[in-house]
Amino acid sequence: MEHLIYKNLKKIELSGIRKFTNMLVDYPNAINLTIGQPDFPTPTHVKEKAKDAIDQNHTSYTPNAGIMELRKAISAFYGNQYGLTYNPQDEIIVTHGASGALTIALRTILEEGCEVILSAPAYPGYIPLIELCGAVPVCVDTESTQFVLTAELIEKHITEKTRCVILPSPCNPVGTIIEDTELQKISALLKDKEIFIISDEIYSELIYEKTHKSIASYEGMRHKTIVINGVSKSHSMTGWRIGYTLAPSYLTKEMTKLNGYYISCATSISQYAALAALTDGLNDPIEMKKEYNARRNYVYDRLVAMGLDVVKPAGAFYIFPSIKKTNMTSFDFCIALLKEQELATVPGSAFSQFGEGYIRLSFAQPLEVLQKGMDRLEKFMVKFK
Repeated sequence: MEHLIYKNLKKIELSGIRKFTNMLVDYPNAINLTIGQPDFPTPTHVKEKAKDAIDQNHTSYTPNAGIMELRKAISAFYGNQYGLTYNPQDEIIVTHGASGALTIALRTILEEGCEVILSAPAYPGYIPLIELCGAVPVCVDTESTQFVLTAELIEKHITEKTRCVILPSPCNPVGTIIEDTELQKISALLKDKEIFIISDEIYSELIYEKTHKSIASYEGMRHKTIVINGVSKSHSMTGWRIGYTLAPSYLTKEMTKLNGYYISCATSISQYAALAALTDGLNDPIEMKKEYNARRNYVYDRLVAMGLDVVKPAGAFYIFPSIKKTNMTSFDFCIALLKEQELATVPGSAFSQFGEGYIRLSFAQPLEVLQKGMDRLEKFMVKFK
């Protein structure tokens, strides 16, 4: 019966990150810098709100698009933080994490054979979801632009089949952002074309020296853009599984159908927790970001001192140094590093072929852990000098 399984699903492999982290069971003492989630606990007031929701019996189904109080809070948050206005009635959907938001967005706009342009190295979750829709991911090598997807690069890859461009800013795995001047150029390029934009802004609250800008705020962009965000990274709520979409009503109407059929609704208890995060917890990300910034600076300085070529990340909590000087593949490098120094990192090849020659390190770990990790990496690198 195996031959009857959906062919597009059979083609998809387990995430390269997951493949590598599964090996860590044999290295219980390894320092793990593969983790893509905050190391801070969920804020206490958020947890208390969830407990209150249980005590008040908010344990039933909610509307498919989420409780209205949360949708209003999301609308206010985006209006106050980023100057964008979305109607909570028909332009906002609460989803099962940002991954759920991405799923319903792609399912709504993609058809068999159409193309999606995305920057590479790419977050591993994009390509499988595109392929499950029968669409074609068009990975754009951004190494020459210091890992920023530019209007010029996008234009070179547009064809008559292009249906969507995915813009992650800040970007996993490299931590780069698309700044205002480049967003203006992208807007000018795409505003008159029948091409959707998915703006993945899940790390929007974790930008260091700059301020987040959404492509949806530029002329001609709002009506074709699906913004994706959530509370996983900003409020250290990965396990609560709350994301959301902001999009014009004609798109939101269709995505709400999918959200209803896929999950019925996001977990009611988690929705009330997210409500606390986006009302009483607007300053929660600030303290986390201060700590991430100190960690980022420390790891960056250590990598540079080791002689590794690396772009300093502007946001998120990842850094992506080149290991090309070692003449090893990224997978072999990470395996050897794990075996010899018990330090776990992610091979760049997990982020498409254009990540080869790099490794990803997460600095979502306490500084003392990062210090030990950098010491182990430095010992490993000695043999290549």
